[in-house]
Amino acid sequence: MSGERLDYVEERLAWLERHVVEQDKAMLEYSRELDRLRAEVKRLSERAASTVAEGATGVGAASPADERPPHY
Repeated sequence: MSGERLDYVEERLAWLERHVVEQDKAMLEYSRELDRLRAEVKRLSERAASTVAEGATGVGAASPADERPPHY
């Protein structure tokens, strides 16, 4: 293998190694964001379920779907 070719291969390997590290960081960031969003969806789902349950028992306000729009 010639010196130029070996230099090229070493440069490509260094670039690929750096790229893998950057991708790992991005995947970790996305994983954390996904965990945060899942927790938020769970919290909102529980809140919505409790609101519906309160409406079914007569406790609390009517659900937004049952309210008349303000222009009526």
